[in-house]
Amino acid sequence: MEIRFAVLGPVQITAGGRELTGLAPRHRAVLAYLLLHARSVLSADQLIDAVWGLTPPDTARAQIQAAITAIRRALREVGAASLLATQAGGYVIDPPWLDAQEFAGQLAAVEADAEPGAAVQRIRDALALWRGQPLADVHADYAESARTRLEQRRLSAIERLADIELSLGRHEDLIDELSAGVAAHPLRERLAGQLMLALHRAGRQAEALSVARTLRESLVEQQGLDPGRAFVALEQAVLRDDPDLQVRAAAPEPPVREAGPRANFLPYDIPDFAGRTAEIERIAERTGGSGRATESGRGTEGGRGIESGRTAEGGRGAEGVRAGGLVLAIDGMAGIGKTALAIHAAHRLAGRYPDGQLFVDLQAHTAGHEPVEAGAALETLLRQLGVPAERLPAALAARAALWRAELAGRRTVVVLDNAADTAHVRPLLPGASGSLVLITSRRRLIDLDGAHAMSMDVLPARDGVELFASIVGERAQAEPSAVLDVLQLCGFLPLAVRIAAARLRHRPRWSVGYLAGRLRDERRRLAELATSDRGVAAAFTLSYEHLDPARQRMFRLLGVHPGRDVDVYAAAALAGVPADDAETLLEDLLDAHVLAQQEPGRYTFHDLLREHARATAAAEESEGARHDALTRLLDHYRHTAVTAIGLLYPFGRLRRPDLPEPGPESVPLLDDAAATAWLDAERANLVAAGGHAADGGWPVHAGHLATTLHPYLDGHAHHADAITLHGKALDAARRTGDRAAEALALLDLAWVYWRQGRYEESYESCLPALEVCRELGDVLGQSRAHNTMGNVCLRQHAYERADHHLRHALDLSRELGNRVGEAYTLSSLGISHERQGRYAEALDHHRRALELHRALGSRNGEARVLDLLGQVHRRQGRPQEALDHHRQALELCRELGNRNDEAAPLNGLGEAALALGDHGQAAAWHEAALALARELGDRPEEARAHEGLARVHRGASEQVRDHAKRALDLYVELGVPDAGGMAAVLAELD
Repeated sequence: MEIRFAVLGPVQITAGGRELTGLAPRHRAVLAYLLLHARSVLSADQLIDAVWGLTPPDTARAQIQAAITAIRRALREVGAASLLATQAGGYVIDPPWLDAQEFAGQLAAVEADAEPGAAVQRIRDALALWRGQPLADVHADYAESARTRLEQRRLSAIERLADIELSLGRHEDLIDELSAGVAAHPLRERLAGQLMLALHRAGRQAEALSVARTLRESLVEQQGLDPGRAFVALEQAVLRDDPDLQVRAAAPEPPVREAGPRANFLPYDIPDFAGRTAEIERIAERTGGSGRATESGRGTEGGRGIESGRTAEGGRGAEGVRAGGLVLAIDGMAGIGKTALAIHAAHRLAGRYPDGQLFVDLQAHTAGHEPVEAGAALETLLRQLGVPAERLPAALAARAALWRAELAGRRTVVVLDNAADTAHVRPLLPGASGSLVLITSRRRLIDLDGAHAMSMDVLPARDGVELFASIVGERAQAEPSAVLDVLQLCGFLPLAVRIAAARLRHRPRWSVGYLAGRLRDERRRLAELATSDRGVAAAFTLSYEHLDPARQRMFRLLGVHPGRDVDVYAAAALAGVPADDAETLLEDLLDAHVLAQQEPGRYTFHDLLREHARATAAAEESEGARHDALTRLLDHYRHTAVTAIGLLYPFGRLRRPDLPEPGPESVPLLDDAAATAWLDAERANLVAAGGHAADGGWPVHAGHLATTLHPYLDGHAHHADAITLHGKALDAARRTGDRAAEALALLDLAWVYWRQGRYEESYESCLPALEVCRELGDVLGQSRAHNTMGNVCLRQHAYERADHHLRHALDLSRELGNRVGEAYTLSSLGISHERQGRYAEALDHHRRALELHRALGSRNGEARVLDLLGQVHRRQGRPQEALDHHRQALELCRELGNRNDEAAPLNGLGEAALALGDHGQAAAWHEAALALARELGDRPEEARAHEGLARVHRGASEQVRDHAKRALDLYVELGVPDAGGMAAVLAELD
């Protein structure tokens, strides 16, 4: 009894001419997908993905099993149950006759027909197999894209038929048929061109040109494109009534070569594929073409990719390009979209490789499955090529040789999906072949000879928005900011974005903002990004399980790290291993795509992988092991910080904790440049580590890190980080009752507050610190408290109180032998004298401070005093000397990289230039000071710059008013008397 299967219309099984009934809609959906991938083993997970996409019901697996049972029962009734087999990897159907395969076979045979009449009959016989819309009664996730592919093949056949009929002079008979086709597919250039030619040959030139106008308008309106060159050339030929049109063959291009039976084994191409423009272009270029926008394929914009028809310019498309052989290994982390890209590219490139499109899932990271061995994979691939089972040798080497021989004369696309490593795929590579092999793997296949590598990153923001919107629909357009929040919380990982979008699509009462709120809960985020037994966490778990124990341990311990990235030495400290061993482990994790690298020598997690690593560490590492790892890390950070700060700020050693010398595995910091580079690279980690230490039971480490890093954070204007770190150290000291640490944290905070112009907070922080320091006999602390309080009073123009505090600070510094402290206090006293008009005393104090700084080699201090000397000279009416001193100060600040003190000499230069009458230069200096002060959050110098610009622009009332108002507002916020001068300027304008 003849068994026939049909998908080119409603899905059917017939036996002896009688249709088998009893299959429910879901059963027919599963049957159709098996038939579209006939003779390929499909797992239950693949069937679930195909039928439901990313949101399967909890009963999905049971429904698939029920569908298989129902299909097998229907086949058993006609004695054909063996056609649907269960294998180790899943299910496979081997139909003796399938209308889609018969259709493809008939079209492939057209190429061998020398006689046009026979070719016409063969194509019409093939088209007669169609019974309406393909998969007409299938409602499943895969159905729309599968219908589109089948319809494209039918249209290509119709166009091929029209080419031959036109070449035989049958244009009159074709007009009605082509008119119906153009009406159904108004953007199909080739059909429109054939109708135009048929009308022209029938003497209906006006109607032919009307067809051209209609197509042109439709293309512009719907796609923003112009017709291709070939169509335009045909239109022009019709317009001038070119006699050649009466004798030339109609086809402006050769026909698309359809794949023969069993040739296309690619899984379906997801219809909402988005982004990956750069990757698609790269694949296209490697294979000898381009990924530019097409009329028949999807263009590059927004991730639409590689053509299989005519290009937008009207030239020959992919099927006209003879592609060369290429092996391309696509690697990336779990969920990054490797398989989607490979399948999408393979579909789009199918026209360049007319001898078949082959696919095998090697299952290296498939839950519940062992990787498919090379021999079994070769059997699948050879069977897809049509090699009968009896020709398959048993030995792996012989199978590999047969595979290479079969591919030698062919041009095929081969997708080797989900490979474990190089050894897994090496036997599957072709020899000298014109085929394209696309390999996907979570591991970099760096030792795969002759292969081109492509590492995939997360989606760019624009592509992520496009993908999310394509799934969610109009709600995404209504909440664009919330969409970006969701994408950031998903880390722009395609799998996470798809799951989040699918979850929202099926919950109509949720807003995008509500979804973002759910994802912000880090404890629930990975659970939110899961569907049934699949999802982001499940994908990550498979990657983790493929690591050996040493790399699994490093992965877990990196999850304990409180910061964003690590270098080799921090990782070595966490794991308690030598730096060389740590680097080997990190590089292996990088190759396995569970780590990423933004710059050489530094390793980081994707945000979602970091959460997974933390959860894994919490589940698999004991609390004691996690505590020991963090202690080693914190010891490493504070030892290295002490070394770096000691190189850069050698005169602050009185303030730094006494620690043992670091071990041989410490970071080699040999000079100032290396120390600065390490501090700059590790700043965020150091702040995070200090905060974690304060909150997590390492209060001494928190205090040491805060105290040690104070001069660096201050000198580089990292005030927000300083407040965070010192605030955490203060909380930890108060919780543990460590009075000395509390005083240190208060004094460090007070100085940062002073930098920011928060004078009341600065003074109030010094009062309890001074009291504690007196109780503890801490002379250095007392000196620092008085110095800060004196500087606060200077800003508030309270010069008598300032002198009181500064003299105390000076006496205490001298008592302690703290010459650096003495030098800084002398210069502060010099400011007080200068403000009171006591210029000789001011110069004396500044010069003594300058001598001390130079004797000590304290160049930051030297720069500060040079700037202060400039202020005194300007106040004395010696602007040129002032200009010279400010310039020296600025050059020294820039040489030292001391941006925190750079705005003051810039403003000083502006004031000196104005005193010299150079308004243009004065404005330039003040503008530079203003830009820098705003960047650093230095409100006092920002106000000073505005005041300077108000004075520079006297006479230009609007500019004066603007700068004076801004300066006044800042002075009022700061609570300093300088506001009076700007109020007077504004009063003059009124």
